[in-house]
Amino acid sequence: MIIENTGLNGLRSDLAHLDESGEKLGFVRWQWEYTRATYDLKLHDRSNGEDYFLRIATRAVEGKLENPDAVLELEAVYIGRATFPHGLDYESPIPQPIMNIATQRAQELKQLLA
Repeated sequence: MIIENTGLNGLRSDLAHLDESGEKLGFVRWQWEYTRATYDLKLHDRSNGEDYFLRIATRAVEGKLENPDAVLELEAVYIGRATFPHGLDYESPIPQPIMNIATQRAQELKQLLA
């Protein structure tokens, strides 16, 4: 599911600052290549034992990701349920407590990047 109105879409940050800010909140730069990266935050729901991931897609608009000065633009913000062995189901309903945490973390990241 795409999370709308996070205020993150279109924000720009250099790679080093985005990595540092994301790390403070538990995000990991997971999938990446020269011009694209995703930042994932794992959220565990104790009530049903499921894991969910808040994922932020980014794209380099200046430089390449091997350079800490590269400028990335944040794009879509997604949330999905983890599936075995590795993948995300974006169609599953997201429990409200998990959605609340995801929205809060997105807002905290926005504040760190502003």
